[in-house]
Amino acid sequence: MLVGVSTPPNTPTPDYGTLGPGSDIKMGPETKRQPGFTAGLFLPTSAPRPQGAKPPQAVAAIAIGAILAAFAIAGLTARKAFTDAQRIRNETLSASRSRSSYDSSAQKEAEELLQRAARNDASATHEIAQRAASWHGRIKLTPQLTNLVGAGLNAKDLDTRAVTIRLDLAAMNVSEDSSSVERLASQAESRDQATRIWALWTLGLLANRGIETERITNLLIAHLSDPDVDARHWAVEGLAYAGTDASIQPLLKTLHDDPSPAIRERAACSLAESGMLTPEQRHTAIPTLLTYADDPVLDNATHAWTYHALRDITGQRLPDDAAAWRKWYQASQN
Repeated sequence: MLVGVSTPPNTPTPDYGTLGPGSDIKMGPETKRQPGFTAGLFLPTSAPRPQGAKPPQAVAAIAIGAILAAFAIAGLTARKAFTDAQRIRNETLSASRSRSSYDSSAQKEAEELLQRAARNDASATHEIAQRAASWHGRIKLTPQLTNLVGAGLNAKDLDTRAVTIRLDLAAMNVSEDSSSVERLASQAESRDQATRIWALWTLGLLANRGIETERITNLLIAHLSDPDVDARHWAVEGLAYAGTDASIQPLLKTLHDDPSPAIRERAACSLAESGMLTPEQRHTAIPTLLTYADDPVLDNATHAWTYHALRDITGQRLPDDAAAWRKWYQASQN
């Protein structure tokens, strides 16, 4: 999965293909991607602050599921937005934990199973699916589990990504029901940026679990027009993880029209391979991507991201030539 945000890169970042600073797990060769999109998770790993302590300058590291790297977006610093979101999430989780019973044995079990699942162990993936519901309120997002969630969401296998979503929701103690959607939908309209972006991300995870999927998808689509670039970013991420058919056209429109290069890149990545869209769903984007390939309205970077998306979706390694791609596509339809 491609998760990170940057200005249009020409080469991979130094952490390309890894979980980023502090990780003790290297992603397998299958997660290496073609240069052009940023890759790898950059998840901070400092310890959570004690409940009741005053917030430090570097807020405790509880990641918002699959968190992006700290790069500047349209003059805003993604790291600041990320840190603020961690603060909100910490406060929410602290209140939740006070009503729950942390179980160190369940924590260890969840971490061990997710580590195995992220390394393509199908039996571990199955066990997580069987046990995730029982972990609500009993596990938490430690730095170790945060890194493992990143690995699971980077997995090539969609089943592994799916159970990682379930485990992440369990670690957040977010119930998979309409009451959570109601609360998060309200938070998605908050004037506080950190509250808003965390809600958008978590709503996407709930949509993937089949909880009020249509309502959440429509809410995320509405936020693609948000004047705040970070809100648009997390709306894109939420749609990618919702994985619905209705997500595809809005993501294509974002790739074409969003004023931020970073958001256009995220839309391209979401269509190409990040998130929870199936291969069949991704293939439906090909005709529109072909029209973007030489659209004179688009800049060179967006053309490049379009070609990278086409390569990831199709497995073809054609050059950046719209005519060559159209010829291949026509032949593939016969």
